[in-house]
Amino acid sequence: MGIMKHLVTATLMTIVTTVLLGLVYPLAVTGIAQMLFPDKANGQLIERSGRVIGSRIIGQPFTSPGYFYSRSSAAGTGYDAAASSGSNLGPTSKKLIDRVAADVERLRADNPGALVPIDLVTSSASGLDPHISPAAALYQVPRVARERKLSEEDVRQLVRAHVEGRQFGVLGEPVVNVLLLNLALDERAPRRP
Repeated sequence: MGIMKHLVTATLMTIVTTVLLGLVYPLAVTGIAQMLFPDKANGQLIERSGRVIGSRIIGQPFTSPGYFYSRSSAAGTGYDAAASSGSNLGPTSKKLIDRVAADVERLRADNPGALVPIDLVTSSASGLDPHISPAAALYQVPRVARERKLSEEDVRQLVRAHVEGRQFGVLGEPVVNVLLLNLALDERAPRRP
């Protein structure tokens, strides 16, 4: 009879904790987040003309020479949030060394003689980083200015205006959100189809 009592207690505790922690708690947290921070709770999506074009917090690729390039992504086939991860390739991996060397050569063609910033040829740990360093953005200025038929100084000013400082003034490094920078670039010098 004692075993049956323990079995009933264990089963009831499993059901109660499952309902509380698997349903009530997540719904409460989601509801509070929706009320207090609706933009953040919904992925900080950016819309243009009623269409979602991206997120402030998830990177996406830009391949046209008239846009600033994002960091490389090792997530799935690239910027796949369902496969968020790094490549797990170590510094002695021939595959990684070959990819980085090819990326460096490709980028050097855009800006000969300048050192290629490391974040333009390496992926972030998640593979979804929406930011690049200010140095990486400034490195791309000559190519973007040439393609958009803008002065390099105008494009440099646009980059400087989009540098986000350290979090709380001390955490991390200054960064540039590539999607927001490219959207501002489109506003300044719209691309013709």
